[in-house]
Order: sequence, then C-alpha cells, then structure tokens
Amino acid sequence: MVKIDNLQQYKHIHLIGIGGVSMSGIAEILHSCGFIVTGSDSTQSEITDKLIKNHIPVKIGHDIENLEKSNLVVYSAAVKQDDIELVRAKELNIPIVERGTFLGILTKSFKDTICISGTHGKTTTTSMISLCFLEDGKDPSIQVGAYLKQLNGNYRVGNSNYFIIEACEYVESYLKLFPKTEVILNIDNDHLDYFGTFDNIVRSFNKYIGLLPDDGLLVINSDDENCRKISKNSRAKVLTYGIQNEHANFIARNIQFNTNGFPTFDVYYNNTFYKTITLSVPGLHNVMNALACIAVCHYYGIEKESIKNALFNYTGAHRRFEYKGSFNNVSVYDDYGHHPTEILATANALKQKKYNKSWVIFQPHTYSRTKNLLDDFANVLLNFDNIIVTDIYAARENNTYNISSKDLVDKINDLGKQAIYIQDFNQIVNYVKQNASPEDIVITLGAGTVTNIGPMLVD
Repeated sequence: MVKIDNLQQYKHIHLIGIGGVSMSGIAEILHSCGFIVTGSDSTQSEITDKLIKNHIPVKIGHDIENLEKSNLVVYSAAVKQDDIELVRAKELNIPIVERGTFLGILTKSFKDTICISGTHGKTTTTSMISLCFLEDGKDPSIQVGAYLKQLNGNYRVGNSNYFIIEACEYVESYLKLFPKTEVILNIDNDHLDYFGTFDNIVRSFNKYIGLLPDDGLLVINSDDENCRKISKNSRAKVLTYGIQNEHANFIARNIQFNTNGFPTFDVYYNNTFYKTITLSVPGLHNVMNALACIAVCHYYGIEKESIKNALFNYTGAHRRFEYKGSFNNVSVYDDYGHHPTEILATANALKQKKYNKSWVIFQPHTYSRTKNLLDDFANVLLNFDNIIVTDIYAARENNTYNISSKDLVDKINDLGKQAIYIQDFNQIVNYVKQNASPEDIVITLGAGTVTNIGPMLVD
C-alpha cells in the first residue's frame, strides 16, 4: 500500500465538507492507510451514506466532538471561514489545511500521479484512462469528477503507486499537485471570473507544465494551438495526439459513426497502424479524448487489447451525454455542457444520431460566463431545432452583471431562430410533452439543476 510518510504525525484527521466529490475520495484513501478519519457535511447524500457504510463516521451538520479529538482538519473550499468547526479548530490550534493543498500533499505520496487537465473533457478522459489501467490489472487509486458506474462512485483506493486524478484549473488548484504525468486536453476561455483574461489562462497552464519533473510525461492536444505553444516549454517527454495535425504521435483516421453516433476509428502511432478502436460514447470530441487516453496508456505499457476493451466498455460518466429514458417514443439525454465549446461538441455528437427533431433545454451556468460568452452561446444553440432557456444557475455568484436568460433568448431570436424562455421546470416538462413528436431527442444542458428535468420528463 502507498505510504503517506508526510502525514504520519497526524493520527486522527477530520474533514469538513466530507461529502464533496474530491473530499470523499481523500477520506477513503486516508482510511485505507490506517488513519482515524471523521467528517461532517451540511447535507446527506449517496456519498455520505457510502462513507458511513465503509466505517467512516460522518455527521450531518457540525461535529465539534470529533473535531476536538483530531490532530489535523481538512476543509473544502465551499466552507466559509466563520464556520463553527473551523473557528473551533483555530481556537484549539489544530492545524487546518484547504482541500486543494491537502490533495497536493497526498499526490506527493504516490510515485506516479497522472493528472488530467484542460478546459473540456477532463472527467471523460480521466474515466477512460482509469478503466484502461483497471483492465490491465494496474490497480490504481482514482479520483474523478463524476459518478462512474465501474467504480460504483467517483473514487477508488488502489494498492499501487498509480494515482489517476482529474486536475481542475479553476482557482489554479492544479498548481498544488505533484504530477509525474500531465494530460492537457485543450485551453479555452473559461473561468474568466477568476482568470480575467485568456492570456492569464494560458500563463496558468504554462506554470502547470513547470510542475513536471525531467523524467515526467506531458500528453498534449496538437490540434490546439495554445497547447502546442506551451508544450515547447516542457522539460518532460512530450507525446502529442490529434485528428487534424498529421505530425501528431497518435492520430485517428477512417472515423465512422454508427446510428447511435458511436465512432469506430483506426489509431496510428508515428504513422504506423496501432489499433482499431470502437467507442460506446458519441461524438468526435470523444475520439480526441480517447486518443489522449491511448497516448498515456501506451507510455505506461498497457496492452493494446486492454485499451480496446476498456474503451469499448466505457459508456460514459454521469451527466456526460447520459441517456435518461424516454416518453412517447421521445429519447431524453442529460449533459453537463455549460461552455459554448462543450455545447457545440454535444450538438455535433447529436447530429451523428438518427432522430426526427432535436430539443435543447439549456440552463446557463454563472452570470459572468453568460455575460462574457453571450454571442457564442446564442450561436451554438442554433444547432438545435427547438430551444428552451431557463433561468441562469448562479452557483457562486451574485448578479452584478445585469444579465438574464431573456437576453440570451433575445439574441437567439435576433439571429433568426425561435427560442423561448420558461422559468418553471414543471412548465418546461408540460410544454415539451405537449409539443415533442415520436423519434425526437430532448437534451438537458448545463452544470446546475437542469439535470432534474430529465427524470421529470421520463416519469
């Protein structure tokens, strides 16, 4: 088992916000390494239930009693500084550390931390790489940003030195990690509420590349101009992949789609045939994600047959073009896409399927993103036959941007296509049920509560 030598002085570690996607994975790793682990969270969930089942005490609400017994407190970024557990830890001089920093400390304990980053496709590519390593018997520890059915959750505690982790660029939390391998899928203009300008995003990824050791690996998308530019600054070995760039190390050729929109393609490595791959997820963007995965797996000596089988058996992570069911012969899907590039990828994947008319129910995510990318959102939503927009999901923001979903609807209508604004989810469900025809496809899009509409339609 992995030895976490840098934490041996702490016997009891308490986690505030233990029900978070990343925090729960941290809890399980610490528990498996023999630490006493306790935690609290504001809400009960499947994640907290699973932790309790795995003998990690979790209190819904505050847990001052366990906090006072602990030697170290880890808290999630969502926890405010006036939280009563944090305040109590400070009064008792118990060391406290933020989740991102602590995850960095954990990655230092693994000889081979594989970090998957980029603006789009992180969860899918992390999932693909994880399944290939599992198929080949590499027994990795895993942290991924969504529920993955093969893991029965979003994390796995392995018994090897491999730690496969989804590394997010938001607030530059990925700069706290200690990677041996980095995958950079793309660099796009997202999280401008934090970065301010696109140049700052590129600079941040440049710093991220600087974390790699000389004997590390950088896997980069050579179809992405900004990825190509910054890869020149890497001291590590560089492997490239692409569809358009014929000079990439790994290339997909002869790409064909079946009626579900699932691609089959030939992979070439340094211009030599490598393997024919079939995916069970739709879209050209997933061919790119698979190429990134194949490049990593090839470097780590994973058998081609293991790669082929794992990629075929990957049917998608939660909320990634996920089939929810049907009503009146209308198919319903749900997708997390909340940036114009992601929505375009979803629209293009949809076009590979066979259907009558398409319906999109879009919930913009954050006021700042909606304001900054309003024109781009309007243009990509034109790819759908029927467009419904609901209220902006605020997430971490207040509306200081003087923006609303009606502005987006007006913009789409100005471009010559009819979009409608409906605030209430029940009204959306009624409208779609009354107006959708057999063989239509409905997709709910966004990173917020819009995911609740799919089950309402299907029920």
